[in-house]
Amino acid sequence: MASLPSLNGLRAFEAAARHLSFTRAAAELNVTQTAISHQIRRLEAQLGLRLFQRRNRGLALTREAQDYLPAVRAAFEDLRRATERLQRPGRDRLLIVSTMASLAAKWLLPRLAQFQEANPGIEVRISSSSQLVDFRREEVDLAIRYGRGRWPGLDARWLMAEDIFPVCSPALLKGAKPLRRPEDLAQHTLIHGSLTREDWQVWLTAAGLPTALATRPGLTFDLSLMALQAAIDGLGVALGRSAFVEGDIEAGRLVVPFAMKLPAEAGYYVVAPEETADQPKIALFRDWLIAAAAKNERSTTEAARR
Repeated sequence: MASLPSLNGLRAFEAAARHLSFTRAAAELNVTQTAISHQIRRLEAQLGLRLFQRRNRGLALTREAQDYLPAVRAAFEDLRRATERLQRPGRDRLLIVSTMASLAAKWLLPRLAQFQEANPGIEVRISSSSQLVDFRREEVDLAIRYGRGRWPGLDARWLMAEDIFPVCSPALLKGAKPLRRPEDLAQHTLIHGSLTREDWQVWLTAAGLPTALATRPGLTFDLSLMALQAAIDGLGVALGRSAFVEGDIEAGRLVVPFAMKLPAEAGYYVVAPEETADQPKIALFRDWLIAAAAKNERSTTEAARR
């Protein structure tokens, strides 16, 4: 059996390959740049081949290193997770999911009891954040991301699309300034959330209205959840995304004053690191999410046909 190379050398190689920098690798591993350079040279001598091409503006991986890196990275990930399981036996039963607070509150949480009933052995922990999770540094197993599905190193599975449209309290439809046509928005306060100011401009353009309506003084919130609550309270008109507002519309807390809806250019994806995406608990929750979204889409389509 071939002898294994130095573990320290492999750690230095993996870090330097990820950063393409001996300096940043040294900072991450808390050693000197000279130490990283020595470890890489020793590893190259043990393997009998070069791993890096030194260039004026930095480093580049050789073809052999590009082939070697995925296996080295996977091995360290396996070691890390095995050590984690050894130190915390209950971790295999804990699933940490990261998503936006508004999507968690309005779409995920109302459905989560179904998963828990079917899978009582798995504890789901929801971590809400508007920032993209860093799977290498944060203790997160799976995330729901909004975008176009292209994130290097991540396994991304399509979850659902969404439409964008104005929503408001039913009281605004018959108040002192009735809201019947898109032109009536000029008489009402527009409510902005973290994602909606540019969306308002796009929607107004599609409706044939001046985009200046979106730049007037109004109400702005850093969370879409708060913007929707302001609309429920009758403070103005918010721009809703179908996944966020379907429950409030069904309950009568919000209404859709106009027929025009815009399809969003991106959608929601379920993402996990490629090397862990097929772990049983992750695959189980991911498949359940996708099935729940598909069921909801079928229900919405059938309701629209009635």
